[in-house]
Amino acid sequence: MKEIFNEYGIEISKEQEKKLKKYYELLIEYNKNVNLTNIVEYDQVVLKHFLDSALVLAGKKIREIDVKTILDIGTGAGFPGMVLAIFMPDSQITLVDSLNKRIEFLKLIARELEIENVEIYHGRAEDLGRDSEFRNKFDIVVSRAVAGLPILLEYCIPFVKKSGYLISYKGKKYKEELQQAENALNELDSELEEVEKFELKKDDDFRYFLYIKNKENTKDKYPRKAGKQKKKPL
Repeated sequence: MKEIFNEYGIEISKEQEKKLKKYYELLIEYNKNVNLTNIVEYDQVVLKHFLDSALVLAGKKIREIDVKTILDIGTGAGFPGMVLAIFMPDSQITLVDSLNKRIEFLKLIARELEIENVEIYHGRAEDLGRDSEFRNKFDIVVSRAVAGLPILLEYCIPFVKKSGYLISYKGKKYKEELQQAENALNELDSELEEVEKFELKKDDDFRYFLYIKNKENTKDKYPRKAGKQKKKPL
């Protein structure tokens, strides 16, 4: 694991490596009863979940931002949010998911790995995005494998503070998604500021991080009620 992370310029301590190995064991055990992931081989979990979650830390852009608070929307089994919490102990990470069985798993991970800089919430982005406790409060919002960009923007931008960023984890079709999201970007007063590209060497593939800046506090009408985003994307 250490060699793989170092290959991408990410330093990993013995304690962090120990926590990720324990994370893997708990993930596989819990996955026997609750479908958290179809990826179960150790090497593949390290590459496709742990490394992929942390890969944003190898970029330059995130180091330019004063990151005190991060929100992970649709965190699932904790990717990327819980992994980022392990690597960013000085940042406060909030994890949100709509499925309670995943929430119970995340609480188990936080407890067993003694991760103290996480808060875990059960709920839908469409509802929490209208709550003053969450609305336009976070330096960074991250999201991985949740929805196409036009839908994702409406889920996430209402949580991002003015001049903060949504960091969207995307694959090679990101340009197509950006074209589809042009209206959503304008309607939500946001703009693409930078794209960082990383080669996933062992998979002969690429990961793209889209840094989308929120220019204003979100209009009161967004996010719309649950279901509208998928039925009629912005």
